[in-house]
Amino acid sequence: MVMLTGEFYTTIDDKGRILIPSRLRSALEGEALYVTRGLENCLWLMLPVDFEHLKNTIISGPGAMFDRKLRILQRGMIAPAQLCEFDKVGRINIPSSLRESVGLALKEESVLLGTGNYLELWNKTEYETYLKQSMGEFLDAAQSLSEMIREDL
Repeated sequence: MVMLTGEFYTTIDDKGRILIPSRLRSALEGEALYVTRGLENCLWLMLPVDFEHLKNTIISGPGAMFDRKLRILQRGMIAPAQLCEFDKVGRINIPSSLRESVGLALKEESVLLGTGNYLELWNKTEYETYLKQSMGEFLDAAQSLSEMIREDL
């Protein structure tokens, strides 16, 4: 299993490409990443095998096409997804429709996060706002984790 971690500040160039840092690229297997809408107004960049797992989870459930919530996920995450190949220097093109859907602009600073087995790409201002607004939830989650750890002891 791939472990992607780190917080990287990057800029989307005038052709819509971002450079995936070499430390992350070396952990990735393959020549391409799926790019799709994520949650909390960011994009998710995933290895094809991980995207396939997500896709199968969403579309293969019993009666998935009749389940309203699953259809929303299909339209929001599966439909806009695009496979983006690395170029020779380790950049991938972020499709304009996906960039625009989360407020990513050309030549502006963005944040690339390694969150375990996928990457998140954020507009820098949106990310900083999200961090400030979610601090209370972060502290609550840390407390819950602390309680789970104590239960395991």
